[in-house]
Amino acid sequence: MKTYEPFQIKDLALKNRIVMPPMCMYSATDAIPTDFHLLHYGARALGGAGLIIVEATGILPEGRISDNCLGLWKDEQIPAFARLVDQVHRFGAKIGIQLNHAGRKCVASVEKIYAPSAIIFSPDESYRNPAEMSLDDIASVTHAFAAAAGRALEAGFDVVEIHGAHGYLINQFLSPVSNQREDTYGIDLEGRSRFLQEVVRVVRTRWPTEKPLFLRVSAHDYVPGGMTVDQMIQIIETIKAEVDLIHVSSGGVTPVMPHSFPGYQIPFAEIIRKACMIPTIAVGLITTLEMIEETIGNNRADLVALGRELLRNPFFPLLEAKKHGVSLPWPKPYERAF
Repeated sequence: MKTYEPFQIKDLALKNRIVMPPMCMYSATDAIPTDFHLLHYGARALGGAGLIIVEATGILPEGRISDNCLGLWKDEQIPAFARLVDQVHRFGAKIGIQLNHAGRKCVASVEKIYAPSAIIFSPDESYRNPAEMSLDDIASVTHAFAAAAGRALEAGFDVVEIHGAHGYLINQFLSPVSNQREDTYGIDLEGRSRFLQEVVRVVRTRWPTEKPLFLRVSAHDYVPGGMTVDQMIQIIETIKAEVDLIHVSSGGVTPVMPHSFPGYQIPFAEIIRKACMIPTIAVGLITTLEMIEETIGNNRADLVALGRELLRNPFFPLLEAKKHGVSLPWPKPYERAF
């Protein structure tokens, strides 16, 4: 079955095509992984996922989504992440980390939040008015992404994923809905893409070229005048020499929710894969092995991410393999069950 075929990208060798995508757990203590994270991610590694991508991890205190999110903005945080990496590797999976800055969607207890433009995400009382970023702010955040990537390397991660989706800071720069700047970081698609391009370039100064760099994107804003997949293709073309894979999602830059249904984001991954000739991860209410097989078998994506399904069932990869007659080694302590 295609799902259980290996996949190689640069120095990363995955045993299958099943990915656990980043999903916020809001369970960090002082921004570092806890015993919960060791159990949570370790269980999915034990259950057979090929690649696990750790939840959105703030590159600065104000880059976290909440006070209970992970962070990697200082060297003292590295050992706890290294322990998590060792745990996942010990149980047979590869592991990546998603580096993020929440921008105007930060609800952590910080003095100031900022964004490309001083536009609040939502009038909901959870959100605050952001300050418009100065050029110094932009430079500082750009270098914070690079520093966090260097710490991820020291912790032993196999992959770094830059979070450019779901309405967080990079996505805020990309979308005309949230970026109304009149300088070189705004005005048109070229200007709105500049911040992403600079982040990618500077991350590559700290993340080795032999190791894969992923980018998460929102391919569509679902609002009039917002980003479309055609615009996202143009943006990806400007950075694909430095980025090795696109993890394709959608929405998040406004409170407007898309009409969702099983596999609703797979077409975006397929369009970007074919147009940009770059590997993609498809995601979006994918719940069965048949959906994974259809996606990979029809060359719609190279990898498939299971979010909610892996939350419900950490052993989905192994159980589905057995159900469909694919012979995979089970963890020895559990063999007697099968």
